[in-house]
Amino acid sequence: MNIKEAVRQRILDLCEANNITVNRLALECGLTQSTLNSIINTGSSNPTLGTIAKICAGLKITVRDFFDDALFEGIEQEIV
Repeated sequence: MNIKEAVRQRILDLCEANNITVNRLALECGLTQSTLNSIINTGSSNPTLGTIAKICAGLKITVRDFFDDALFEGIEQEIV
């Protein structure tokens, strides 16, 4: 699993845990649906920390809470 896949899965897991849709999350965090859908559906978007912080605000969690998950252990390091 790479970083993009882990971020994608973490967002989906948090939406499920909070019983909200991805579209509802977009409204809650002030992102466009296309931005969030791009992260979730295509994996083609490389979300910035600022985007992740907005997602966290919409979920009412900290960035630390977002990354404090087994998904991020041992992920493949990407060279840009």
